[in-house]
Amino acid sequence: MTRLRCAVLDDYQGVAESLADWSRLADEVDVRFVRRHLDGPDEVAAEIGDCEIVVAMRERTPFPAELFERLPALRLLITSGMRNASIDVAAAARHGVTVCGTPSNSEPPAELTWALLLGLARSVTVEAEALRAGGAWQSTLGADLYGRTLGLIGLGKIGAKVARVGQAFGMEVAAWSQNLTAARADEVGVRAAGSLDELLASSDFVSVHVQLSERTRGLVGAAELKRMRPTAYLVNTSRAAIVDQEALLQALREGWIAGAGSDVFDTEPLPADHPLRTAPNFLGLPHLGYVTRRNYEGYFTGAVEDIEGFLRGEAIRVLG
Repeated sequence: MTRLRCAVLDDYQGVAESLADWSRLADEVDVRFVRRHLDGPDEVAAEIGDCEIVVAMRERTPFPAELFERLPALRLLITSGMRNASIDVAAAARHGVTVCGTPSNSEPPAELTWALLLGLARSVTVEAEALRAGGAWQSTLGADLYGRTLGLIGLGKIGAKVARVGQAFGMEVAAWSQNLTAARADEVGVRAAGSLDELLASSDFVSVHVQLSERTRGLVGAAELKRMRPTAYLVNTSRAAIVDQEALLQALREGWIAGAGSDVFDTEPLPADHPLRTAPNFLGLPHLGYVTRRNYEGYFTGAVEDIEGFLRGEAIRVLG
């Protein structure tokens, strides 16, 4: 019996094989793990053109309509999580490709939001680097959280978790989104801001937690950044395109805001010469929001389950 071929993409840390029982598929599927990032459709097609099954890690490798034309063997595409804006699901269906998701949880990105926010507030990177290098002892003055205002753009699962931590720190928490209702704000126990402008102007820390869509693309641009306080900080762990990246760079260079932290970028991996790498008062992380052991175990175990369902002719967690 000829076994199907499966590629697990973007296994940067080399952990995918150890975090699920892939041996359950051994009789019917030959699984290989791709640790390097495949840059562009030519590399993708060359690497996985022979595969009937592909497991994609979040949005690291896009699957636009034109790529499916170059993957004639592909029959099952699995994404970690239950949403992936970089996969053209309609095009997949036209090419006879089933797209499935996997379980995920919202705790890791909420936790990482606070790593960025606290890192900015207490200049953790600056002080830690100075300590390791034998530099100045105490060169910065930290920003307080207690009694300050945390403004959340979005109050879904992640935003609500971030809100509760802010409340535990003794912060006043306000929220705004295009879909936010007074009932939802009351449920979480936060103040509903009347507008985005109001939220930005009244907050000491602003954190982005809305989904990327045509309504939210470029939601925070130059005009919005200028409405923030010069002592305020912006954190984005959602999607880069929600915040205009050129405007953000200008805001940091010209001191419109005190600083910014981001776990998401327009191009990932971020090019070595990208200006945000050296922007003043910027704390960047390489999209670690979902990169935790428990999340990965859920992703890869879910992928094995998806493949087993597909082999039985009973696809599960189908997207579309």
